[in-house]
Amino acid sequence: MDYQNILFAVEDGIATITINRPKALNALNQATVSELKDVVEKVAADKAIKVVIITGAGAKSFVAGADIKEMASKNAAEGREWGQFGQNVFTEIENLPQPVIAAINGFALGGGCELSCACDIRYAAENAKFGQPEVGLGITPGFGGTQRLTRVVGRGHAKELIYTGGMIDAEKAKAIGLVNEVFPQEELMPAAVKLAKKIAKNAPIAVQLSKAAINRGINCDVVTGIAYEAEVFGLCFSTADQKEGMAAFCEKRKATFEGK
Repeated sequence: MDYQNILFAVEDGIATITINRPKALNALNQATVSELKDVVEKVAADKAIKVVIITGAGAKSFVAGADIKEMASKNAAEGREWGQFGQNVFTEIENLPQPVIAAINGFALGGGCELSCACDIRYAAENAKFGQPEVGLGITPGFGGTQRLTRVVGRGHAKELIYTGGMIDAEKAKAIGLVNEVFPQEELMPAAVKLAKKIAKNAPIAVQLSKAAINRGINCDVVTGIAYEAEVFGLCFSTADQKEGMAAFCEKRKATFEGK
């Protein structure tokens, strides 16, 4: 697929996906979500990619929601289908084997906030704004916001954001756990890349199994979660990376991981 609304680059095992509709504040229309689905599936199948960064083009917006002009004329069936399509793509992002970092460079509203919540780690620029303004348009969040935002920040904060349709700034977002760190705009992408490199130097299989255990465990009881953890912990001992990592530790040298 030739991308018209997304930029995609891979360097040193780090993939960068940029939503590229700056004139529309990177709003998500059908074409953009379709392209996002395609690129995410490519990333999932590429074992050379160890970490993913998702960001928005320009200095104003990460993703300022779904494209309202495109949504305005939908009927109930079409609205449900659109919501399910977006949910499915965001679930693919959440379930990518590789860790995903959101570099939030401006507005993260509606679908943009929902996209960030589908990522593993969120870094924000100082000018970032977060919100779920859907109720002011006569709709609910539709790309997973009622579920993922609640899991990230807790019921009280999620309900306040969703019920009021208001916005919060980056520092407030950090205070409630919606973002990990806040940076000046010009430092955001270097910080995200630095984090990605720090993750990428570790054993890829171990990182990916850790992600799987966290994601699965958070949706079940703790006994089931730790049972799954025991399984992936044991599975690691069948890998060459485990042998290399422990040998390197005992020999007081840096490990060289191959993802095997």
